[in-house]
Amino acid sequence: MCKGLSQLPATCLKGAKDIKHKISHLLQKPEPLNAEPKQSKDKPLTATSKRTLTVVDVAQWRESFSHLVKSDVGRAVFSSFLRSEFSEENLKFWEVCEEYKKSPASQLQSRAENIYQQFIQADAPYEVNLDALTRDITKQNVEQADPTCFDEAQRMIYLLMEKDSYRRFLHSSLLQDLCPTKGSAAGDGELSVAGGA
Repeated sequence: MCKGLSQLPATCLKGAKDIKHKISHLLQKPEPLNAEPKQSKDKPLTATSKRTLTVVDVAQWRESFSHLVKSDVGRAVFSSFLRSEFSEENLKFWEVCEEYKKSPASQLQSRAENIYQQFIQADAPYEVNLDALTRDITKQNVEQADPTCFDEAQRMIYLLMEKDSYRRFLHSSLLQDLCPTKGSAAGDGELSVAGGA
């Protein structure tokens, strides 16, 4: 690191890293992830989706972050919001960790290494924001991969999304557009998602 940068406050360096990270996302073409869930989360939501979106669904998403991430449609909508904030890698990492836990024992090591390379190591294509201690612990866990080796990193990213991105999501125009207008009837009626998520 050059002498000039080492004298900057840590907050400036973190801000510069965040900007670098966002710019790298803009410059990269999306790469398919081998460890990603089979179903694409980027498909637009329509009234003919597997499950129809209802007012109750949206109300539950507003109630808690856990309701949102447990819903396939909720995650798709939240993913669209995160994409607009250049932080979609957080949800991708969380989803990949959920899939990883279901992996056959014979595939754990190779999948763990792939996830580590895609999301955790320095300058990874989809690097998530983890503190150094969690990053080091996760690296050690990957060396002896088991279904729990990403649990702490996944928990940290979950909390980051819940405390930060989710709060902005609740006030976003994306979520507001899904809510019925004051003049419409309340209840568990179906909602249409205009133009996809």
